[in-house]
Amino acid sequence: MKGQILSWLRAIGTMEFWTGILSSFQDLGPFAPIAMAALESLIPALPMVAIVTMNVAAHGAFLGFLYSWVGTCIGCTVVFWFFRKVLLKPFARWSERNEKVRRARAWVQGVDRRALFLVLCLPFTPSSFVNFAFAVSDADGRMYLTTLYQAKTIMIALLAVFGHSCVQALEDPRFLILAAVLIAAFYLVSKRVGGRHGL
Repeated sequence: MKGQILSWLRAIGTMEFWTGILSSFQDLGPFAPIAMAALESLIPALPMVAIVTMNVAAHGAFLGFLYSWVGTCIGCTVVFWFFRKVLLKPFARWSERNEKVRRARAWVQGVDRRALFLVLCLPFTPSSFVNFAFAVSDADGRMYLTTLYQAKTIMIALLAVFGHSCVQALEDPRFLILAAVLIAAFYLVSKRVGGRHGL
């Protein structure tokens, strides 16, 4: 058993292992990368940084960006309308008494469109909470989704640059420095802006 674990650990440390994974990922076409990005809107634990990096590594910078953007926009749209149209109306009386719903509505009232755009541009913003907050509020749905699509364009582009740096680092380790600087900058800015806006 111990020998198998050591053998497996050695295998995942080789370039052939990751090349094989990327090759099988490429064979799935656009469905897999779009679905992975969409799932991030439903399952907050999934890291969008890793998803975009994998998409860029498997499909190139442009297609990796495009598939990730389409997926996250689809996921956020589905979550938003699901909460607003499917859950909110049948449970309207319950939602009026629910503390989380009241807190989400209060947060939306304190965020203007420019602040919303900035918050949604940042990779470490909890997009599931933002989707929920605007869905249960009286905010204009078209305005929210339009702002979200625009902001996600910038966010996914930034992550695609990070992902491309990670891919380049496989050939030139100096790109690891760029990737590390980018992810640290994304994290620090996200935390600072998120803290300022109560996220």
